[in-house]
Amino acid sequence: MGDIRDRGSLGSPLIAEEGLKGGADGGGHAGDLRTRICDESKKLWHIVGPEVLCRISSSTMNLVTQAFAGHLGDVELASFYIANNVIVGFNYGLLLGMASALETLCGQAFGARRYHMLGIYMQRSWIVLVLFSLLLLPVYMYATTILKFLGQADNVAEMAGHICLWLIPLHFSFAFLFPLQRFLQTQLKTAPVAYVSLTGLAMHSVLSWVLVYRLKLGVVGLAIGLNVSWWCLVFGCFAYVAFGGCPSSWTGFSTEAFSSLWEFLTLSAASGLMLCLENWYYRILILMSGSMSNAAVAVDALSICLTANAWEMMIALAFFAGTGVRVANELGAGRGDAAKFATQVSVTTSAIIGLFFAVLIMITREKFAWIFTSSQDVIEAVDQMSYLLSFTILLNSVQPILSGVAVGCGWQARVAYVNLGCYYAVGLPLGVILGWVFDLGVKGIWGGMIFGGTAVQTVILAVITGRSDWDKEAMKAKNHVRRWTIEPPADDEAQLI
Repeated sequence: MGDIRDRGSLGSPLIAEEGLKGGADGGGHAGDLRTRICDESKKLWHIVGPEVLCRISSSTMNLVTQAFAGHLGDVELASFYIANNVIVGFNYGLLLGMASALETLCGQAFGARRYHMLGIYMQRSWIVLVLFSLLLLPVYMYATTILKFLGQADNVAEMAGHICLWLIPLHFSFAFLFPLQRFLQTQLKTAPVAYVSLTGLAMHSVLSWVLVYRLKLGVVGLAIGLNVSWWCLVFGCFAYVAFGGCPSSWTGFSTEAFSSLWEFLTLSAASGLMLCLENWYYRILILMSGSMSNAAVAVDALSICLTANAWEMMIALAFFAGTGVRVANELGAGRGDAAKFATQVSVTTSAIIGLFFAVLIMITREKFAWIFTSSQDVIEAVDQMSYLLSFTILLNSVQPILSGVAVGCGWQARVAYVNLGCYYAVGLPLGVILGWVFDLGVKGIWGGMIFGGTAVQTVILAVITGRSDWDKEAMKAKNHVRRWTIEPPADDEAQLI
């Protein structure tokens, strides 16, 4: 136990220690409720804080790249935006979702103190994600044809397709980085991930300037900059893991990573589908809005609202990761009541933050659009949509956390069906009816998809979570860990006890 608590964590080692303690009350404490809430919040924010920094860093990398592309020209800006947000974004979401399977497996194994399995799980994830990355390569190779089919102008589609070919190394970096990040997060070793991400952002800014302005490489230089920066994140995280940061959970490469790949692939695919169905849902919202006649102002206003929502979602998605880890850790340790309490604290904390931003939007609804535009028509349209934006922010402060609970419990396949039904059987049709049949335009599409899709999904996930037998879930998690565990050699096992 000394290895995993005392060595390798650049964060607070006490939090890792507290996360492994049990207690009769399920929360690890016999004290009052306030003490339990404070302790649980400390563990939660130990994951959420660095995760927010990581998400901000990766988003800022894209903003830096787009800023340099904008100074190269309008076609370059549009091409890089399309390549990075449509082609790369599609693959990014799928691989990120697939890597979240490690939040279930590594999180539960860590709670059960089967530390040696974490490294094996990560290697299995690398294998599965690399295979899927190979299968997704045609999306990059035929990006020009795909973009022309989607209605992009020929010059933009051709340049974007050329950029996509240069971004293939970036694509493969996702297959290694995402599992590394989840591997570290599930052990509560979150500070190294944050440090590496912030260092990568600083390096990316300087590298982009050199490649564009000094070496005059244009959009190809921007693509090279993204490739180098993201692979430096991979090597930075792996260097921490391999050179003493995780002595109990990383014991080197193992052929055991090639066993049980089908079961691992099934869970990874369910995880990827669960998150992608939601990610694609919002992209469809933009495409549907853009296809409406005379909707230019409304679509501009919608893009501003969704940008504001995306920044707040970084916090919500950080809570998604934190909740998944906390629930998986407690279930793996056999503490169902502690997992339930972690869920309650996470949902309440995120909801309070969401309420704050929702109220802030309503207070500044006539002003915050000035950050993005000076068009009075767009500003007025944003003002009219501010009610939908506030409700969306409030709803999205709860829904991702419930999805995080699902990941911690291993319910990905079940939630994928829920997402499919809510978003595509309820939300999309309702959005079409309100937008076109009732002639409510973009507001109707957005309102229908939010109230019909996201709201229904949130209610269903809340019911599933509320009716869960947490002791039974803890038993299932322990059985799951036992079934997937490969016993270490006797010498290694002695070190883990």
